[in-house]
Amino acid sequence: MVRISLDVMGGDFGPKVVIPGAARALERHPDIRFSLFGIEAEVLPLLEQFPKLKAASTFHATELAIAMDEKPSQALRRGRGKSSMWQAIDAVNTGEADVIVSAGNTGALMAMAMFCLRTMPGIQRPALAAVWPTLKGESIVLDVGATIGADARQLMDFALMGGAMARALFELDRPTLGLLNVGVEEIKGQEEVKEAGRLLREANLDNIDYYGFVEGDDIGRGTVDVVVTEGFSGNIALKSAEGTARQIAEYLRAAMSRTLMAKLGYLLAKGAFDRLREKMDPRKVNGAVFLGLNGIVIKSHGGTDAEGFAAAVDVGYDMVRNGLKAKIENDLQRLHVEDEAQPAPGDVASEV
Repeated sequence: MVRISLDVMGGDFGPKVVIPGAARALERHPDIRFSLFGIEAEVLPLLEQFPKLKAASTFHATELAIAMDEKPSQALRRGRGKSSMWQAIDAVNTGEADVIVSAGNTGALMAMAMFCLRTMPGIQRPALAAVWPTLKGESIVLDVGATIGADARQLMDFALMGGAMARALFELDRPTLGLLNVGVEEIKGQEEVKEAGRLLREANLDNIDYYGFVEGDDIGRGTVDVVVTEGFSGNIALKSAEGTARQIAEYLRAAMSRTLMAKLGYLLAKGAFDRLREKMDPRKVNGAVFLGLNGIVIKSHGGTDAEGFAAAVDVGYDMVRNGLKAKIENDLQRLHVEDEAQPAPGDVASEV
């Protein structure tokens, strides 16, 4: 049984998307049990429409919901202990749930999760990892906005966590991993990125295949399974990709409605266009993961629909089933043990 807590009030549409989305996820994974957190008057009437979900859920009434435009500091002060978001996260902290899924305010979710769950030992900063559609299938990109700026050691931590997520989500024994850079040559890029590359090469990890530096166009190509960067550039890359997808969709829509022949061609190729739209819609490739916390936190796209939210629940389910948290803890422990075994510069062992 996988126990999932849901911030039912989160997202642009709240219960109207979360409840039917959870019902769809339950159809795919009958071994899920949900803990639902939300405002009673808004949640229970909708829940009555999904008897299977109601039977597989425990509802917890909360006093308030966190607004999508609320500042993280304000959300933390106002919503601590009382909001649907906080209580859904706290269910993981207390052991009532294995994972929490929310489509709510990203900054507030990050602040509350860090305050409630804390970071894993050895992790200085968490990372937000997104599943990215590529020409070869899917890859993982992190950080896409949790941490602005990162030193070499933090990028190394991101690499370990991203590799563990790839093994859990894609069931790979040794995923390939690259560092996002302005060029593939070792002499290019910021010092932090070059130093992180050196650390990864010298670590010679047996569960990650370090590819080297990758550029922006390698993300969509699927050159590697995991792309590592810091949150500033990662978030720009993510938003640029989402904007480009919408731009291309608008171009296609305009082109297909321009003439009678174009409209006829669209009708004949509608199935192919529908598949393309599904592939390009950022709401459908849904479910980013906050990595480095003492608990699994899944961030759904705020404007997603029911199927998109169900996809985010699927990601949470897979992360629990495939032991994401244990994989990260084991990788960090192994790395730290190896670090401690290395003699420090100037000590007796290194001099010998």
